[in-house]
Amino acid sequence: MKIKSIGFFVLIFITSCASKKEVLYMQDALTTANGKINYQSATIQPNDILKITVESLVPEAAIPYNKSDGQGMQLQNIQLIQLNGYLVSLENTINFPVLGKIPTSGYTTKQLEDFIKEQLITGGHLSNPTVNVRLLNAKVTILGEVNQPGTYNFTEQNITILQALGYAGDLTINGKRSDVLITREVDGIRKVSHIDLTSAEFMNTEYYFIKPNDMIVVNQNNPKVKAAGFVGDIGTILTIASLALSVTILLSR
Repeated sequence: MKIKSIGFFVLIFITSCASKKEVLYMQDALTTANGKINYQSATIQPNDILKITVESLVPEAAIPYNKSDGQGMQLQNIQLIQLNGYLVSLENTINFPVLGKIPTSGYTTKQLEDFIKEQLITGGHLSNPTVNVRLLNAKVTILGEVNQPGTYNFTEQNITILQALGYAGDLTINGKRSDVLITREVDGIRKVSHIDLTSAEFMNTEYYFIKPNDMIVVNQNNPKVKAAGFVGDIGTILTIASLALSVTILLSR
C-alpha cells in the first residue's frame, strides 16, 4: 500500500512538470532567426484616434487646419490629447477642418499625411505644408498565462510580439509557448493565427510585429492542464504526499 501511494503521487508530480523543450524560446534561433527585418505600417482602422498637425512657412496660415485645445494651453495628459484628436468613424472617415470629410480606408498614417498634403496644395489652401499624423490609441490586449494580463498602450510605430509579451511580464512557467493565439482585425476581417514561440520561424511571418488592437491569448500548457485534474500546484502535491505517507506509516504499524 505504501509503495502504491508514493508511486501515485510521484506520477502526479511528473505529469505536472514542463520539459525544457516546452519552456525555452526560439530554440532554433541560430539557424532560423537571421534575416532582413520587414517593418510594417498598420492601416488606419475605425475607432482609431489620430493626432494631425499642419504646419507651413507662414505659421498663421496653418491655424485654420489645426484643432485648438479651446483654452490656449498645451495639452499634456494623453487622455486629453485623445479627446482632442480625430476619431475615425465606422465608415473610415474623419472630419478635417476646412477640407471636410476625408477618407482613411486603406491608408497608413504616412499615406494619410501625403493625401492631406496633396489636398491642401491642389485646393490652393497652402503652398508647401508639412503634415504629421500619429495614432494616439494603439493598444494590444494580452490574456491567459502571463504574469500581468491586461491591455497595454504603445506609441512606437513597430513593436514585436515578444516586446508585447514583455509588457505583460512574460509568460508564466505554465504558459503554452508552442501555441500562442493572436487575433487580428483588419478592414472588417478577423484572423486568428497560432504562433510557436519555441521556434524562431515566427520572426519571418506577418505576426512578428504587433498591430494596433491585436489580442494575444496564452493558454495553459499540457502539464498544467493535466495537473488541474488532480491538484493546483506542487506545494499542494507535496502536502498531500506527506499526509498520505504519514497515514500509510500509521496504518502499517
